Amino acid sequence: MLSGHLQGKLLEMISCMIKPRRILEIGTFTGYSALCLAKGLAQDGLLHTIDIRDEDVKLARSYFDRSSFADKIISHTGNAIEIIPQLNETWDLVFIDADKPAYIEYFNLVFPQVRKNGFILADNIFFHGAVFEAEAKNKSTKGIKAFNEFIKTRTDIEKIVLTIRDGLYLIRKL
Repeated sequence: MLSGHLQGKLLEMISCMIKPRRILEIGTFTGYSALCLAKGLAQDGLLHTIDIRDEDVKLARSYFDRSSFADKIISHTGNAIEIIPQLNETWDLVFIDADKPAYIEYFNLVFPQVRKNGFILADNIFFHGAVFEAEAKNKSTKGIKAFNEFIKTRTDIEKIVLTIRDGLYLIRKL
């Protein structure tokens, strides 16, 4: 569930390239990916991160508070589907790495608030290789397969699959 060092470095580099003012991370876990993404924030930038598990948010917050980004990372605890509509931001970069069956719903919630030429990164799009099997065996695999098909058919985005770790979609809003 943790973004490894290689993926963390990629997230950091993407963030540093685009210098986002506003980042949304859906799925905090330990906070490692948030800290990687925060390294590229513009001087006045903020990163909002959401996780449903209180214990994960508390652990991540302990790392955030010990970092130089403590005042730039806003932690939210709860259901991202309920929290996202309450956030009144225009996103430069969104990282989706939470409940796999909800990826399409997350995308649809954030896409209108992503600025033109903003980016959405979606993690685990290979889902341990299970998306390549003929039949999905669980709801997470079904969710990721549906998301991949959904993204493939869209014409209002530019997308590329990065074959790092468990697969990462790099999506740019046109």
